[in-house]
This record gives sequence, C-alpha cells and structure tokens, in this order.
Amino acid sequence: MPEGDTVWLACRRLNAALAGRKIARAELRIPSLATVDLSGSLVLEVVPRGKHQLFRFEDGRTLHSHLRMDGSWRIFRSGQSWRGGPTHQVRAILITEDHAAIGYRLPVLELLPTAEEDRVVGHLGPDLLGPDWDQAEAVRRITADPRRTIGEALLDQRNLAGLGTFYRAEICFLQGVHPRTPAGDVAELDRLVDRAQWLIMANRDRPEQSSTGDLRSGGRSYVYGRAGQPCRRCRTMIRTEEFGPPGQDRRSYWCPNCQPAP
Repeated sequence: MPEGDTVWLACRRLNAALAGRKIARAELRIPSLATVDLSGSLVLEVVPRGKHQLFRFEDGRTLHSHLRMDGSWRIFRSGQSWRGGPTHQVRAILITEDHAAIGYRLPVLELLPTAEEDRVVGHLGPDLLGPDWDQAEAVRRITADPRRTIGEALLDQRNLAGLGTFYRAEICFLQGVHPRTPAGDVAELDRLVDRAQWLIMANRDRPEQSSTGDLRSGGRSYVYGRAGQPCRRCRTMIRTEEFGPPGQDRRSYWCPNCQPAP
C-alpha cells in the first residue's frame, strides 16, 4: 500500500493539474456514483490526509479516494493517450481544458459534503506530513495501549497517519527497537516518532523511498525487503515475519543483533 509520502506527492501533482480549473468532463465508474455529474465544477484543491486523497470542489463537495494496494491516479495532457492500464480498470475520469486525471483500480471512491470530511478521515491520528502534525499527541495515542507491540502501533492510522511497512521497518532499525517490543517499553519513543516524521518528510518530494541516503536500487533500505541478506551495520542476517491482528498482519523486517528481541 502506498505510504503517506507517495500519496502526498500524488496529491501535489493532481493539485497542480486540477486546482483552479473547471471540470469539462467527468465520469465516476462505480454504481453508487454513476449518475453524479461533476462537469462545470471548479476544483479548489487536491490534498492528502494520511493515505487518503481529498478532491475539494467550490460547490462544497469533496471526492474522497484511497489507493489501498492497487489504485493509482495518472495525469495526462489534453489529447495525450491514456497509458495507466486497460480501459475496464478506469474508475474515475476528471478532465479539464488542459489535463486528464484518470483513476485506475480505485477501491475507495465516494462523494460527500466537504463539511463532513470527518466521516472518512476524522478517525486518523496526527498526519506526519500535514499541518496538524503533533508529536506529543502521536506519542500519547501510541502509549494509550502500552502492551501493544510498537510494530502494530506504528501502522495504526489512528495513532499517526501516513506510516506504512517500509518506514516501520526502517525506523525501528534506526532506533534499535525490535518490532515486537511493547510500546510502553520503547525507550525514547518521542525520538522514534520524531525520526518517523523526519524520514517521511525527507522522501516526500521524490518517488523513491530511502532511509540510507542511497537512491540506487538495492541500496535504499537497511532492513526492509532484505530478509536473508547481511545487516549493513553488523553483517548479521536480516530476519522477517508477518504479525498483527488476524486479517491485519503485515510483514516486518529486523536485525536480530541490532534489534534484540524483547
């Protein structure tokens, strides 16, 4: 699933293409929105909220989308052929005089009053890339359940919005914390949360995610995606497992030496 920085960059590009322009043609290809017509609507802005995308219109409506695992928005110039996937995978078409924003395989797409956006994003914790970022509030939410593992707590969007499995693995490594450590036992949790915000902020302007400073393929992570390979610090073999609540288990990576088990 795209993490907060990927969604932030996608929204910035969508905003540059659509904001301040009227929709000349629109199609929302899901049954519940099939009769909705956004033609003539002025786009005010396209903004991220964690991993969610909010297309706000001047008439007081918001189009909410979430990419989850397979969704994507592609932007094309007027007259340019669409190359984001087969036509039957298109779920949304927003066309202005200059650009076409095409949503492919969008699993979440809904229209609601802008004043009621809290219905879809109000449950989220402080946004790591948002103007509401509040480190102290994020720490408070994480430690509200001190027995929960830090690995699970970091992925819970109700604690802090935007973090995913790449950043979880890398932040825990950089802090020397095993992902199964109870949240209440993590030393310097405020520093861990600060590092999460700093790292995702550092990556938000580029498509590549890197925690090492190396943007080359194979060199972007310390532990993520490197199971069975030697740790870049101590040469111990990186390990991996899936854990979490049933149906919400996610793959985790760690170095047994640099991140001793609790």
